[in-house]
Amino acid sequence: MFFPLFDPTIVILVPGIIISLWAQMRVKSTFNKYLRVQSSSGTTGMEAAKRLLHLNGIHDVAVEIIHHDLGDHYDPRKKVLRLSPKVYGGSSLAALGVAAHEAGHAIQHHRGYFPLLVRNSFAPVASFGSQAAFPLLIIGWLMGSPSLAYFGVYLFGAVVLFQLVTLPVEFNASSRALSLLPKSGLISTHEAEAARKVLNAAALTYVAALIVGVLTLLRLLLITGMMGGRNE
Repeated sequence: MFFPLFDPTIVILVPGIIISLWAQMRVKSTFNKYLRVQSSSGTTGMEAAKRLLHLNGIHDVAVEIIHHDLGDHYDPRKKVLRLSPKVYGGSSLAALGVAAHEAGHAIQHHRGYFPLLVRNSFAPVASFGSQAAFPLLIIGWLMGSPSLAYFGVYLFGAVVLFQLVTLPVEFNASSRALSLLPKSGLISTHEAEAARKVLNAAALTYVAALIVGVLTLLRLLLITGMMGGRNE
């Protein structure tokens, strides 16, 4: 008898872990590199976000500072765009790229971008799945109950589905940012390449998370399937 968290199928996760670590190092190194390159406009991330929001007819979204590095995000429930200190008060190309990306999410929300609406409506299910999946899996494994374990697998599948739906939302927000930044005069045409590299590196983390999620789901299915076979 073995404890399922540490069985030989754990090797399935190795490629995903390697990709995830590489993506995290890539985004940090790229962000830090262009954090040192100041934009020609001298506009801060906070100013850039507000300008892009106003240019798109959005006047009811607040821009706030959040004291968490790389914790930048848009909260659609409270209509608040939160930027980390280096983005909020910085005028680097990295800061403007990230601020524009988050403004892109606010624009998606304002215009009713369908994939964003799907992701937001599915978020509560994914949140429940992320909290309940592994407790149910462990209880099912320990009790020798494949049906309970499979229910945990299905809940984790909802998390993976949420990660899949997130990809087009993030890619679209970056595409909007890369289009809006030069048009609004926040960066010059030759500075756009740096912003693109920052946002592409950030996008890799979402791809890596999906890969890890898919591999984890495959592993959980294999473990639960083997347990069901032994109980027959």
